[in-house]
Amino acid sequence: MYHVINPPPAGAPYPGLYVPTEEFAEQTQALARAGFHAVTLDQLWANWREGAPLPAGKPIVLTFDNGYQSQYTNALPVLRKLGWDGVENLQLTGLPPSQGGLSPEQVHGLVAAGWELDTQGFSHADLTTLDPSELHYQVAVARSEVQRLYHVPVNWFCYPSGQYNATVLAAVQAAGYRGSTTVVPGWAQPGDDPDRLPRLRVLGGTSGAQLLSELAAIRGDTAPPASYETS
Repeated sequence: MYHVINPPPAGAPYPGLYVPTEEFAEQTQALARAGFHAVTLDQLWANWREGAPLPAGKPIVLTFDNGYQSQYTNALPVLRKLGWDGVENLQLTGLPPSQGGLSPEQVHGLVAAGWELDTQGFSHADLTTLDPSELHYQVAVARSEVQRLYHVPVNWFCYPSGQYNATVLAAVQAAGYRGSTTVVPGWAQPGDDPDRLPRLRVLGGTSGAQLLSELAAIRGDTAPPASYETS
């Protein structure tokens, strides 16, 4: 799980979510040397459910949250050199280009480059606090809007800040998504609940060797809980 592919500016409230381009390139090269190959969630699903072949190597999904412009300007060229695709979890509003967000043209560019386009909803809201109408808007209407704008299936939802409960899970299922990704560290397996897939947040300052160690360490973690809410 990645966010901004840039050094953190002075005073950034969450500096750990910034991974400079050079660090990101070193991390992906370390993954490649270790035998990994980035795939999309749809590719992984087709393999798990239908036995569709994956590229040679160990599959890994690289997700990019919120729709930061640096994911297009900095992450895309790095992955393109490896022949890898990413997964963009687009936030439809609240992150305009003036604030470092992707432009519609850049989103189209990611799709044209082979990236999978999924969504976090419209505004990165805490879904566990919303009434039924607001929740439907953030989950179901957001999916329809991304489909309309970019002509892609949008099969996966990404819980904003990882927050979900039984009501949110039901809304995701009702909207027709194949599943969702969490922020709970773990290693996804074919038999896992697709509505609660774990991920590993990659923080700034993580070397390629450290990333490989972190991946190895989470392989034995338990599955994400039935609900995940932070105070």
